[in-house]
Amino acid sequence: MKPPSFSGWVLSLASCFACVLAAPIASAAELDLQGSRLVVSGMLDGTAIKEFTDQLGSGTVHTVVFEDSFGGTAEAAGAYADAIRASGVQTEIRGQCMAACAYAFLAGKTHRFGYGLQVNGILLPVASRPTAAELAIRWRGDEAHKTLADFTPSAAPSAAKPVEASAPPVIKDNWQPDHGVLFTASPTLFGRIYNTYYCDGTQGRDFSKCERLADADPYKLGVLTP
Repeated sequence: MKPPSFSGWVLSLASCFACVLAAPIASAAELDLQGSRLVVSGMLDGTAIKEFTDQLGSGTVHTVVFEDSFGGTAEAAGAYADAIRASGVQTEIRGQCMAACAYAFLAGKTHRFGYGLQVNGILLPVASRPTAAELAIRWRGDEAHKTLADFTPSAAPSAAKPVEASAPPVIKDNWQPDHGVLFTASPTLFGRIYNTYYCDGTQGRDFSKCERLADADPYKLGVLTP
């Protein structure tokens, strides 16, 4: 069900996202065990992977909650996803979950947006604008894990261009933090409103400039599970 003024809601949502994304970004992931829920916030840069894996291996964690995690590396995303998949836990988003966080989130046995009055959003990086057919399968099951290869830098240097021994290795993921498909859910008097956008990265922090995608329900596409 749509709110009375869709355009006004879009502007409100964009303003909310701009405020959130302009906030200071944590330099590393922080873990907080709350009963059977493990809350993960900050950048998934790999510094907390061992602790994260140990927590999931204890058997006491049933749900991993990603809260305002604004990115990280493809390598860390794969490591978090592997640990989540191996333990069979559920995943949940509270607030914003971008790039690396998004791929780790999809590894959950079930993956959902958290309840509450906050705007929830997940931005999945893409190399180019996906077609409707690509959207339908891109984030289902193992396909979500395979797409990480699109963003992982090549491990071996080209034989035609040898790297000097003294030169530091260039390790940089190919994804851009503001380029991807953005799924949002906002609470209203009419229930939660879901919308999907394609952001090409040129919009910066102004997500009202992103292209709204029709027929891209996150439940139908496998991004969220019932």
